[in-house]
Amino acid sequence: MSVGLMRITIILLWVTCCATPAAAQTRFEYSEIAMGVCARIVLYASDRASADSAALDAYKRIAQLEDIMSDYRPGSELMRLCKKAGGPPVQVSPDLYYVLDKCQELARRSDGGFDCTVGPLVKLWRAARKSGTLPDSSDLEDARKLTGWRLMRVPAACDKPGFVQLMRTGMLLDLGGIAKGYACDEALKTLRSRGIKSALIEMGGDIAVGDPPPGKNGWQIDVANAPSPKTVSLKNAAISSSGDVEQYIEIDGKRYSHIVNPKTGLGLTDRIAVTVVAPNATTSDSLSTAISVLGETRGKTLANTFAGVWVYVRRAGG
Repeated sequence: MSVGLMRITIILLWVTCCATPAAAQTRFEYSEIAMGVCARIVLYASDRASADSAALDAYKRIAQLEDIMSDYRPGSELMRLCKKAGGPPVQVSPDLYYVLDKCQELARRSDGGFDCTVGPLVKLWRAARKSGTLPDSSDLEDARKLTGWRLMRVPAACDKPGFVQLMRTGMLLDLGGIAKGYACDEALKTLRSRGIKSALIEMGGDIAVGDPPPGKNGWQIDVANAPSPKTVSLKNAAISSSGDVEQYIEIDGKRYSHIVNPKTGLGLTDRIAVTVVAPNATTSDSLSTAISVLGETRGKTLANTFAGVWVYVRRAGG
């Protein structure tokens, strides 16, 4: 799990469109850098002013979530929580509580294949990628002592709702495998609140879509990770990709992914590219990371426990 997610591996087949008398809708497209990637918004609206205003609100919502969930910003809410690790439960914002609760749910269902407490290991692996040398074994052991989803308590609604407790001093959380997906969902929700129902949000390897473009049955998306060429038509759904197609490093002749295995503390070496289609991007983003860690067989078994989820896996050379 890493903030530095791979560049998107799904190719959007944009619908060429202009305003038509029947639909009275025009396609508008925007892009900004957010959460370390290009955040793209495509929407259909009746006029430029409405489109611009709605897109601005969506980007404000993304920026708000980055301030909450970034592990690169020392003053983010996430980092403020980590500074209180080892202490009593801390009350957090509804956004952070929701995402951490989702992290814990997936950690339980994946037997730790997805683990947002992996921050100490991710920190070591980032340094390893820069230096081109594997982390020292003693440093890995120390980091593992601060890692493990059971070391984070996100109480149920009947037990101090909105509070989170990190059990050991020095724990670090990393939301790189879920935050962008949640941001896509929230940006789409913001557009809907402004009356924009036909829209697409893309951030790195994650895409969330609303209603289809005017006159279409869905947003046509080519799944590059499918074993054979495949195009899916999506509406009110999401799709995410995870893998080491571009973000990887070779150390001593061995290829390692940027995605860290919580069990080993090292980048993944089982070269598979995963694409997940799900009802929302929070699910597709986190599940694509979990499946990458678990591998194809265990990952697909996990995916089968979720409603409305499809998985495409492509192995290296496949």
